[in-house]
Amino acid sequence: MNGKEISRRTFLKTTAAAGITIMNAPSVFGAPANSAVNLGVIGCGSRGIHVACSCMEHTGTRVVAIADLFEDRLMEGKNAFNEMSEKLGYPKLKNSNAFLGSQAYRRLLEAKDVDAVLIATPHYQHPEQLIASVDAGKHVYLEKPVAVDVHGSRNVMWAGRKAEGRLSIAVGFQIRHATPFVEMVRRIHNGALGEIVTGQTWYLSGGPNRTAPSGISAEESRIRLWALDRALSGDNILLQGIHAIDVCNWVLKTHPVKATGTGGRKARTDPGNNWSYFIVNYEYPGELPVSFQSQQHDPGYGDVCERFFGTQGISESHYTGGVFIKGVNERDSGVARGTREEIDAKDWNVGAFRSALDDADLNKQKAFIDSITSGRYINEAHQGAVSTLSAIMGTTAAYTGKEVTWDGMMASDNKVDPMIDLSQFDS
Repeated sequence: MNGKEISRRTFLKTTAAAGITIMNAPSVFGAPANSAVNLGVIGCGSRGIHVACSCMEHTGTRVVAIADLFEDRLMEGKNAFNEMSEKLGYPKLKNSNAFLGSQAYRRLLEAKDVDAVLIATPHYQHPEQLIASVDAGKHVYLEKPVAVDVHGSRNVMWAGRKAEGRLSIAVGFQIRHATPFVEMVRRIHNGALGEIVTGQTWYLSGGPNRTAPSGISAEESRIRLWALDRALSGDNILLQGIHAIDVCNWVLKTHPVKATGTGGRKARTDPGNNWSYFIVNYEYPGELPVSFQSQQHDPGYGDVCERFFGTQGISESHYTGGVFIKGVNERDSGVARGTREEIDAKDWNVGAFRSALDDADLNKQKAFIDSITSGRYINEAHQGAVSTLSAIMGTTAAYTGKEVTWDGMMASDNKVDPMIDLSQFDS
């Protein structure tokens, strides 16, 4: 072999070492294999812009279409994506692919150059927009939760079955892709804790810091501040606490079978009707209790953690307070334990510590895009719906003050009416 020649075997070894996927199929979704995935973004809020820009920067994805209900949000998204495109040497977003209004997402789904969509809209819209995306033949990255009610969650499961084997559906539970969490759960599943006896989990933080423009109607203010509205968001468990519940389901390989709970709105002063706290006692199969607390009132302390007690040890997984196992099979991920105040300021300022979530979003995005370009489609619709329903069971138990069983909840097929007409915002 001379300097200008390289054997197929050597080429494959070289590309494999570099992490490049070699595909036999000539094309995926009508585009050349290994070409950039063309992404449409439905919902140009902070989360939609963040995830899509990260995909562009780290996976070669190109944002080619955007949709939003409000013009200012649409322009904010357009500017952010054009700035990222310029940085990466991509063409700017075409004006004709910026869709505005209540039916904007449907027009985006008609765009032939869109391969996949990111849905980052108010939670109550997720089932309808997922179904429309699957019907349009688009791969979907759906932000969590998948719905705000049982009826919507069932529809997401149905959409997942319809997409099976031909489209990828990812759901935004990125913690399942965080390296310290992945290793911890692998060890637990291999018996590091022995038999799990009980669990504790909490998501303690401040509420969404959102304000609406002055001089708008009450209805417009409500939809712009949807994260503060129970019917539109699903309340604070589905906004944030659902991540902790999803980790519990992941560790225990199942969902809770019943729940009791309480909660309230004390200390909240924002204009919405979401509660400030929930305290829920879940029971998983085998009479395994897991206590859960979700809080969106932060008087100066916040933490997210899942803790499991087993016959041979205990595990703890915090966002910034360490991920470790103590007991017979000890293991520490290396993530710093403690708050900013407890970590030396010098280390904090130079980033000498590691957050447990450092690679969570990036790994999640890469897994989604890789599933499309490789043709090895993923389908997280059912898993996402189960974790959503687990959170809904907690809110229902707290709202009613009664025990709620999984079977009873599923039989109810509860549907929340948002009581809002988005067409009123169409110009």
